[in-house]
Amino acid sequence: MTILHNEPLISAVIAWFIAQFLKVIIHLFKEKEFDISKFFASGGMPSSHSSTVTGLALSVGLTEGFGNVTFAISAIFATIIMYDASGVRLAVSKHAKLLNDFFHGRIKNYKALNELVGHTSYEVVVGALIGIIIAIIVSKF
Repeated sequence: MTILHNEPLISAVIAWFIAQFLKVIIHLFKEKEFDISKFFASGGMPSSHSSTVTGLALSVGLTEGFGNVTFAISAIFATIIMYDASGVRLAVSKHAKLLNDFFHGRIKNYKALNELVGHTSYEVVVGALIGIIIAIIVSKF
């Protein structure tokens, strides 16, 4: 199998790309502003972390079997990543917002913390659905 025929890798990369591209489109509709930097940003709608690891895990299951050790590893990996995105990283986002609000204007040359780090549960679910859809499409072709 060459890298160009590696369905799990292709699924993961396409799912990541689509999720990141959707961030740009969603920002364009919401803010009426085209901002390509959203393509490279973490956090926001949808979760590209979730789309990537879900696309990877499902594609591994579809290509190698759901009873395979590789699927078990990728499924646990996906679960941890999605839990972290909506738990720990979401808390980091909330803390950054609080700190930015508190220190803005109080400290000279305060460099604001990145507030867009984590994901809501909804953003994680939408990202996971993208990964599922892409893995199924890639497996059919």
